[in-house]
Amino acid sequence: MVLYHFSYDLAYFGLFDVGFFRNGVGLDLGRLIGGTFVFLAGLSLTLSYRRAVASRSPGQGLFRKYLWRGLRIFSYGMAITFVTWLFVPGEMIFFGILHLIGVSIVLAYPFLVLKLPNVALGFGCIALGLYLNDFSAAHPWLAWLGIRPNSFMLDYWPIFPWFGVTLLGVFVGNALYGEPSKRTPHSSPAAGRPLAFLGRYSLPVYLVHQPVLLAALILLGFGDVRIP
Repeated sequence: MVLYHFSYDLAYFGLFDVGFFRNGVGLDLGRLIGGTFVFLAGLSLTLSYRRAVASRSPGQGLFRKYLWRGLRIFSYGMAITFVTWLFVPGEMIFFGILHLIGVSIVLAYPFLVLKLPNVALGFGCIALGLYLNDFSAAHPWLAWLGIRPNSFMLDYWPIFPWFGVTLLGVFVGNALYGEPSKRTPHSSPAAGRPLAFLGRYSLPVYLVHQPVLLAALILLGFGDVRIP
């Protein structure tokens, strides 16, 4: 993800054609990387849920925990919407990957105890997204559903089909990890600890890496950002 965004930043600084990322291999690569991010968000939800169930007090509800977590991540997405409205209004992000993950955390709550039903629901969401992809609208108000507005967005991850990918991640998490009481905790091998660190702090890394990359490019004298 970081390398992909770094390449995108180089294109915005005019080092090569930014159009590479808007169709063909460049677009597909971005979808693959982001789709992995969404899938792992669903898988991680199962681990979080199991820990929360194991540690909660009797009668303590969990929905509020996931509601506030989802709202917090969605608010980060809205902050990105505001920043893109200020600096790239012609390509403003109406519903990006953080919007999607924030909403998915809340929507996925009833499905965190399910296994095989999530496969059917996941592929159903994907199929609906593929159907909605044939439609477009002059305004962005239905972009969150998967009806693409006529304008280009730097980051676009609608609920359909991508909530389906989250549900597939939930299925895999439940299928692979089972009950936490049956697993023996173990530390990460030394060679994998940097990756474990990035996985544990993926949200801060996601929020911080772009400003850091852009600042580094500016300090290195690559010039002004070119807005296509």
